[in-house]
Amino acid sequence: MTISIGDKLPDATLAEMGADGPGPVALADKLGGRKVVIFAVPGAFTPTCHSAHVPSFVRTKEQFDDKGVDEVICVSVNDPFVMQAWGDATGATAAGITMLSDPESTFTTAIGMNFDAPPAGLMARSKRYAMLVEDGIVKVLNEEEAPGVCEVSAGETLLEAI
Repeated sequence: MTISIGDKLPDATLAEMGADGPGPVALADKLGGRKVVIFAVPGAFTPTCHSAHVPSFVRTKEQFDDKGVDEVICVSVNDPFVMQAWGDATGATAAGITMLSDPESTFTTAIGMNFDAPPAGLMARSKRYAMLVEDGIVKVLNEEEAPGVCEVSAGETLLEAI
């Protein structure tokens, strides 16, 4: 079942690179009592994700801050090493975007946003979406129809919705 507006996000443990290497991140700790934007991509360094989706949130990060968003999080079914390198390459990390890894697609599958695209070599990946979450509850959810498109899930579109 795909997550919907009004649903509570499930407990999940993602991964993030820290000073001492990769470490677990309890999503509940990020969401409790906070206003958070989560956007997800099919894969780090893939064309639309790299040239459109992440840059849209880099451009709008300060505007989200101005609207009271406590944190902007990018989630991808990649390992934390790739997410760190991608955050550095795109300027996302420098912009203050948290790059979290869902290495086994556990969170992605739990919210029903998983898909497979064998011809592109993408297995157990995440659909492209952006959501506003308040205290763990989905308030706005913008899901793309196709993985190669970044329109309704772009930072600018989500910003308009909040």
